[in-house]
Amino acid sequence: MKKSLKSHCSEPNYILFLLGINTGLRVGDLLRLKVADVRGKQKVVIREGKTRKQRTIYLSNVYDELAMYVESLPDSSWLFPSRKGENPISRVQAYRQLIKAGDMADIPEGIGTHTMRKTFGYWHYKQFKDVAELQMIFNHSHPKVTLTYIGILEEEVETI
Repeated sequence: MKKSLKSHCSEPNYILFLLGINTGLRVGDLLRLKVADVRGKQKVVIREGKTRKQRTIYLSNVYDELAMYVESLPDSSWLFPSRKGENPISRVQAYRQLIKAGDMADIPEGIGTHTMRKTFGYWHYKQFKDVAELQMIFNHSHPKVTLTYIGILEEEVETI
């Protein structure tokens, strides 16, 4: 996916995907970011749109690519501007770009904007095995909800 987005789609679409799979933010929260929110920062504190809760997002693993992307953009602009630049791209446009990249990467179905959030959760769990932390990040009511959400089966949990 990253390769398809980087080589066949625009840089903003690649950065959107990169941030999505590395932060676990909902697409609506990603689209509301401005350049000034991320320029030169290793971490960002945002207020999530759905839950209205504050959340700290760490950007260290995407910092270099993000810094290169925002280098020529004004602080006041959206991180993912529409063609006119007055607003960010829409969720529909973000979805279409992911579908396009998925097709190019021979992933014909099952890709959407929420896939980025679930991918973050899946790999976070595989790396740290900390469902409680992930439950807090996703604001889920129960660890089982989180495991189901990221596609971890009970048999997999038992073998860990």
